[in-house]
Amino acid sequence: METIYNDVERPPRELVDAFREVLKEYSPSCLVTDARRRTGAIGGLLPVLPHHKIVGPAITVNLSIDDLVDCMPVLSRAQPGDVIVLACHRSTRTAMWGGLMSTLSLKAGVAAGIVDGAIRDVDEIRDLNFPVWYRGTVPRPSPTAVHNRTEPVQVNVPVVVDGQVIHPGDIIVADENGIAVVPSAEAQDVLEGTRVQIGKEKTIRDKINSGATVSELLAEFGHL
Repeated sequence: METIYNDVERPPRELVDAFREVLKEYSPSCLVTDARRRTGAIGGLLPVLPHHKIVGPAITVNLSIDDLVDCMPVLSRAQPGDVIVLACHRSTRTAMWGGLMSTLSLKAGVAAGIVDGAIRDVDEIRDLNFPVWYRGTVPRPSPTAVHNRTEPVQVNVPVVVDGQVIHPGDIIVADENGIAVVPSAEAQDVLEGTRVQIGKEKTIRDKINSGATVSELLAEFGHL
């Protein structure tokens, strides 16, 4: 694998800010996934702190197996509000993210880290209150950290996490339910669909609280 560093074309800030409004609702990742008709969902990754909800454009990083990303080159390409996505190929043999990476990301204004692999220093990350999603934990550091090795890394290339392709600049919506990926080119349509879904769910809740039966709800909405 060759080392690659690409720039990223981010969606308009006002569009990202509009998605950020969705974080005020229950389960924003579910709302967005419903708006995308069940596509773009990533499961199996858990947040260090369950109350965290984030939105931001993806900075993607494709790693070789068992390697730790070199923090500085990645962060030099990140802007405040970005979400760093590490494609670690589901490996939990070594930690690809830790307390120092979280501290650097926090100082750079990064919104969150999404790690398709293992992390460590969980207590430190928790104290920092920095949002990180992860597949597992392990205390074992990367070979880069121990042996001063230089491993190839690809920044801002299409990556695959849990079978879902993520392109640099795609909008990431994450909460304790999982992660929703919104392709940048579809973002405006998905936002409008998400707003419709929010309105529909509020209407259904109101009807339930007003005494509507299941049969009445199914007759009106088709499904819940």
